[in-house]
Amino acid sequence: MACRLSNSLVGILNLITFLLSIPILGAGIWLSREGVSDCERFLDRPVIIIGVFLMLVSLAGLIGACCRVTWLLWLYLVVMFLLIVLGIVFTVFAFVVTNKGAGEVLSGRGYKEYRLGDYSDWLQKRVTDQKNWNKIKSCLADSKVCTDFHDKYLNTSLPDFYQAHLSAIQSGCCKPSNDCGFTYEGPTNWTRGNGASATNPDCNLWDNNLDTLCFNCQSCKAGFIDNLKSSWKKVAAVNIIFLIFLIVVYSVGCCAFRNNRRDNAYHQGWKP
Repeated sequence: MACRLSNSLVGILNLITFLLSIPILGAGIWLSREGVSDCERFLDRPVIIIGVFLMLVSLAGLIGACCRVTWLLWLYLVVMFLLIVLGIVFTVFAFVVTNKGAGEVLSGRGYKEYRLGDYSDWLQKRVTDQKNWNKIKSCLADSKVCTDFHDKYLNTSLPDFYQAHLSAIQSGCCKPSNDCGFTYEGPTNWTRGNGASATNPDCNLWDNNLDTLCFNCQSCKAGFIDNLKSSWKKVAAVNIIFLIFLIVVYSVGCCAFRNNRRDNAYHQGWKP
């Protein structure tokens, strides 16, 4: 009796997934039509693909379990198995590539500074590719991270600024490196000193223009990676919970698949 309930349970779970796929697909279509920036439009295709994929898979599971369509349920289980394998691979990969690198603690500073060479080679290659970095810079500009940084600390004194707890992107992209020895005039306004660029090539790339700042610096790329690293770790942790859910659903689906095969064998063997 318990195993018979598996068909109903698979049907209910996939009905919920199907309903969830509708707003996801709708969000992707909205982004493709209403997105005003490259970053927003960059997300539309993946969101649409995820929405369509969830809709098709949930329909296969729903029809296969409730209508006892064995081949459709078998296809559903194959896709679920592949999702579990891909989920495990992604989780392991995410923890491996984010295991290396951290911000450098500075004496007398509330913020950290970031060095590109401290992070994994794979992540470094992604951000040092000029085509990729141009897209990332566009997204950073659209997010107004440095504009907000400028407005927040505009009237802050130097001692208070040095004690500020800045994000990795704010520290790496919106201000010059501590190595440069620039004179503080404002959060995004610094005066160069003599020979300030000798210890760090990023110093030559700094510009007080809000559209430039340190967006071309290695420290900005490192700050972006550190922020990405933190996000990936959170996603990987959530993915573990999702994997557990998938494994439970897959196990219930296998039970429903056995029910379908048993019922089909019974009806084929029974003759009126």
